[in-house]
Amino acid sequence: MSTDKPRPLLIVEDDPALQKQLRWSFDQFETLTAGDRESALTHVHRHSPPVVTMDLGLPPDADSVSEGFRLLEQILSAAPDTKVIVLTGQNDRSNALRAIGLGAYDFFAKPFEPELLALTIDRAFRLYDLQQENRRLQAAQHPAALAGLLTRNAEMLRVCRTIEKVASSNATVLLLGESGTGKEVLARGVHEASPRKNERFVAINCAAIPDNLLESELFGYEKGAFTGAAKTTPGKIESANGGTLMLDEIGDLPHSLQAKLLRFLQERVVERVGGRQEIPVDVRIVCATHQDLKTLIKEGRFREDLFYRLAEIVINIPPLRERKGDATLLAHAFVRRFSAEQNRGTMTLTEDAVRAIESHPWPGNVRELENCIKRAVIMADGQQITREDIGLDTEDDANTEFIDLRRIRDDAERNAVVTALGRANGNVVRAAEILGISRPTLYDLMHRLGLK
Repeated sequence: MSTDKPRPLLIVEDDPALQKQLRWSFDQFETLTAGDRESALTHVHRHSPPVVTMDLGLPPDADSVSEGFRLLEQILSAAPDTKVIVLTGQNDRSNALRAIGLGAYDFFAKPFEPELLALTIDRAFRLYDLQQENRRLQAAQHPAALAGLLTRNAEMLRVCRTIEKVASSNATVLLLGESGTGKEVLARGVHEASPRKNERFVAINCAAIPDNLLESELFGYEKGAFTGAAKTTPGKIESANGGTLMLDEIGDLPHSLQAKLLRFLQERVVERVGGRQEIPVDVRIVCATHQDLKTLIKEGRFREDLFYRLAEIVINIPPLRERKGDATLLAHAFVRRFSAEQNRGTMTLTEDAVRAIESHPWPGNVRELENCIKRAVIMADGQQITREDIGLDTEDDANTEFIDLRRIRDDAERNAVVTALGRANGNVVRAAEILGISRPTLYDLMHRLGLK
């Protein structure tokens, strides 16, 4: 027999006899009862019941439905996923339809069969659970194109959602982030999630090619355009036609080429070096840089008009040190990957190695972590990777951040109480209502947290 705590079911009914009947009919739930709108809202805030049954006729005027509709709107505003089952009069179809229009889950006309209402309540609980699970899965999963990207960080998951949204468009994407944060992985994600995924993804690093060669690399050249130009050669932009071109380290693009790139972005045609023919090119541009382009603009090293052409969609990628928990998540994954590649069997990180990874700031971000773990897998003597194998220059363990759940909970409660008291202008009764707790509970909380 299940020992799980019964689930809360809120019954809003001002008739004591019917309230008692409903409680008796649904004793498999933790039945909460309310006879008016205020007490019903208190239950909603305090217990978050997934399912509510409610009569539309509530005090102070039980013959009117205005108070019931007001409560319905407030419940769905405070907890939009709550399933509200409205109980109406026998011939009150118009109000039943109005309640459904406002977001009620279902309605029953009085008098009703308790068995039928029980079936509807069970179905409402199941639907609520399915929607919560679906929301959890959607929040946890990446777009298919980013399936190889590991993160549990909320900000990084938002980046993934943004890439999923913009991939289907032709908008130019500008990825901003420190070196090693995964800009090329995300750029490929944009390509793989787009309608262009079956065409070429071409990447060029603007900082890795000498200035005098970069123009011919990007735009191509005609035969005889310069010494050594033995044949006509298309550039990277042209070779990516129909697909996606990634311009990495765009902040290092020479000023002389910025005007030519701007013209391509405006006209979508290229002219090869030494050529006169305009060649139309259909390509999606994704740019990336670790530099502050607005600072470069102020210094006169980057064209402002080019920046606004490139910055149609700007995505800021957080560094690894700001992605709490991701360093160890990635480290475990890299250990599995590299131990398989190096035929080292099943290797694991020791507790002191995990703490060293957590406390390290990772200035080189994911790339530094990847290289560090690969080296440790190769160099470790046994199947356990220790702090010494990791080889990080960490200080003593005093700097390691330990998780103190009690302190975190106290801080959260203190912030909530202070915010509520501020919103209520110091009125404890009002603050308790805002927090969804009783006044004595709030007094106890204030005493424990040292709040006067």
